[in-house]
Amino acid sequence: MRDVKVLASSGNEMIAHAFRQVDPDVVAAYPITPQTIIVERFAKFVADGLVHTEYVQVESEHSAMSASIGASAAGARAATATASQGLAYMWELLHVAAGMRLPIVMANANRALSAPINIHGDHSDVMGARDTGWIMLFAEDAQEAYDNTLIAFKVAEHPDVLLPVMSCLDGFITSHALERCVLNADEDVKEFVGEYKPEHPLLDTDNPSSHGMFANIGNLYMEAKFAERKAMDCALDHIKAAGNEWAEITGRPFEVVKSYGLEDAERVVVAIGSAAGNFRHVARQLREKGEKVGVVNLRVFRPFPTEDLIKALSGVKALAVLDRADSFGASQAPLAAEVRATLYDVEDRPATKNYVYGLGGADLTTNMCEQVFEELKAVAESGKSEPGIHYIGHRTIEEA
Repeated sequence: MRDVKVLASSGNEMIAHAFRQVDPDVVAAYPITPQTIIVERFAKFVADGLVHTEYVQVESEHSAMSASIGASAAGARAATATASQGLAYMWELLHVAAGMRLPIVMANANRALSAPINIHGDHSDVMGARDTGWIMLFAEDAQEAYDNTLIAFKVAEHPDVLLPVMSCLDGFITSHALERCVLNADEDVKEFVGEYKPEHPLLDTDNPSSHGMFANIGNLYMEAKFAERKAMDCALDHIKAAGNEWAEITGRPFEVVKSYGLEDAERVVVAIGSAAGNFRHVARQLREKGEKVGVVNLRVFRPFPTEDLIKALSGVKALAVLDRADSFGASQAPLAAEVRATLYDVEDRPATKNYVYGLGGADLTTNMCEQVFEELKAVAESGKSEPGIHYIGHRTIEEA
């Protein structure tokens, strides 16, 4: 490993540096809070001549994804960034990018969806996009936002995968807060990511190919979707391989399921994103008092790390699944639904309880974390999962 640079940086700035080091052929983007700093910083890198990227300031997020699709189909290494309503504005094109098997990398600074209007972080935007065919990586902190973004390029462009990847980070909490970060050498990044060599670029006139074809005859559409499913299924192995390769270069460990205290934990919290750090802090304090508690943080959400999660939760009695998004009308919020489905066929599965927290950037305090661990005692003693969704950290209608 070559010399590294230690700096105080935000998640947004670290992703901008990741883009700079990868030096994509095309970045098409539209600024939207809390993602704006990513493309703002990267635009400056372009203006200063630090990259050779064709930077396209489009008029909307729909156009940003349209331009990214066109660039990627033409054979370019393409990247973009968005958040919240911007991601929602891309909705139809998210399916197009995945269905055309285009390895676009997109940073998404997770933010609440209107209404009411809110610019702060939760996972409502990305959970609404979970079935669009994109691989989804989640960062707990700014360092992981950087690492995940670099890993995303390597995974997306693998010939066995060729799927777009979202590098997600919690709006304002991870996107804006300054942390101690390590920026690896440009040369190490370029060697790790490698040169992108598209297999069927649209502009290769010597070897003509078709993209985005009409598939309304027989079962051609279903065949394409089956191939997309197989690519997503094999992506987890490639995520692990790329993550482990980057870990060898940097010394920073990579796990698709990050565990704390799971060697003997009876009560465990499962979360994604920045909330895991809050729960880990409280879990340390409780373990010093002799309580057998633990925390699981999913760094990969799509493809869902089923076997890794089952292995991590072996022997656990009670499980709290913390969702930063709701799925209105469903019996469980998105992450809890995935976790419960994963554990359904496990013989000695833990009893579970689903919490929704932090919508619109609402605080997740240490007192709330303690409350969750405390309430899990009753779940562990009964051995029965609690039905429904439990909101935490909000005022009731009567209190409001």
